[in-house]
Amino acid sequence: MESPARAPNPDSSGLFSQVRSAVIWRSGSQIVAQLVMWASTFLVIRILEPEDYGLFAMTGVVLAFLGLMNGWGLASAIVQKAEVSARDIRQMFGMLIAVNLALAGAQLLLAPIAAAYFREPRVEALLQVQALLYLTTPFIALPYALLARRMDYRLQGFVNIAAALLAALTALGGALAGWGVWTLVFAPMVLFATRAVGFTIGARSLVWPSFDFRGAHALAGFGGAMALTQFFQFLLSQADIFIAGRAFDAHTLGLYTTALFLAQIFLNKIVPPLNEVAFSAFSRIRHDKALASAAFIRATRMVMLLALPFFLGLAAVAEPLVHVVLGAKWLEAAPIVRLLALAMPFMTLQALMVPATDAHGHPEIAARNALNGALLLPLAYLVGVHWGIEGLAAAWIVAMPLYFLISANRSLPVIEVSGGDFARALAPVAAAATAMALGVALLDRALPAMPDLPRLAALVLAGGALYLALLFALARTAIGELIAVIRNRSPAS
Repeated sequence: MESPARAPNPDSSGLFSQVRSAVIWRSGSQIVAQLVMWASTFLVIRILEPEDYGLFAMTGVVLAFLGLMNGWGLASAIVQKAEVSARDIRQMFGMLIAVNLALAGAQLLLAPIAAAYFREPRVEALLQVQALLYLTTPFIALPYALLARRMDYRLQGFVNIAAALLAALTALGGALAGWGVWTLVFAPMVLFATRAVGFTIGARSLVWPSFDFRGAHALAGFGGAMALTQFFQFLLSQADIFIAGRAFDAHTLGLYTTALFLAQIFLNKIVPPLNEVAFSAFSRIRHDKALASAAFIRATRMVMLLALPFFLGLAAVAEPLVHVVLGAKWLEAAPIVRLLALAMPFMTLQALMVPATDAHGHPEIAARNALNGALLLPLAYLVGVHWGIEGLAAAWIVAMPLYFLISANRSLPVIEVSGGDFARALAPVAAAATAMALGVALLDRALPAMPDLPRLAALVLAGGALYLALLFALARTAIGELIAVIRNRSPAS
């Protein structure tokens, strides 16, 4: 008889320590891995041309579309389910294998169609090679979910760092060797393959797959709801590329996607690992509504304590930053970075609500929110693209705050947090970050003419000092919570 695996049910103090450890290992390892990747990425950007990134972005639309059906939502059901049997694990592995083999075949069929749509023949060969990525997914998603279920992020951290290092070396070597756009294809393949091997060995998840899916309706139902959310998220995340890829040439599209990469670094690299930990933690305390709502407010405030100065500061120093980090050939992207950065705080808040509503057993809330965004944002992009690349970026500023307000109106009642409490919790941090950005912008105008590197250094140092001073004056509660987490003490204690 198979013995089920029960999710532990610790008290709030024990859970806090476990969540803190998970955040340190998951986010800490993510930061280390990203530092390695960023160092390589920025070097590679300086070597490659905007056209290379434009071509890669065109293939990314197809990868993102098919990737939303790759079974990660199914695997997440293992994290949320109270009991998981050995049969559940074998069925999940079988589902992941079947789904991803089908996706690889679908990408091969779609490759010539995508090349014709973007009017770029090189896209076909790129997509055909990238189809190999799907073969690694079952060996990443299943062990990843099993480790996340028991909040064991230490092993994940080591594997992610090793994978990032190998991928970074591949990218840098490929760029120096003159691979061009193929550099951007092979580096992710090395990353995925390394993670697949490392996670599978570490989680000991290599089991014989079962293709008998009887009785798996609960896993499939939860995963299906999350997959529906991911479909709408695809429309949100790729609609601009889909529209711009047809309207702009590869060079202009490369400028836009690289500006978007800079603007979304915090959102795409820091928030996802935090959300993974949050989903596991909220799943354990979902029956204690008061504890869950208070934890959501504290977690959101601590994330925005770091996110807001990043985004608003990025908008303030976009021009010298692009020149120093990316090089003179990318200066056309600086105004786009500035516009996109102003929209990212609202997108971050939107993302932070998802694990809380999912953990409360309502993945349909995120799906409905994503549907609203999938209707609203593409419409804004279609209008904005008529004014070129800057018009497309400005569409974010118009549409994203409205999308966030619509989503918050639906999500916060499920988490049992009032809109007033949510706004009051974030207002001091928002005020400090806004004042800091304005101060940096004024300082930039007052500085004498100087090279961009010392100019950027002066602005960053001044902005950091000003933000800390404003936090102590306006948001001491948020600072106290962050210090408590660092010192391994519950903020409520």
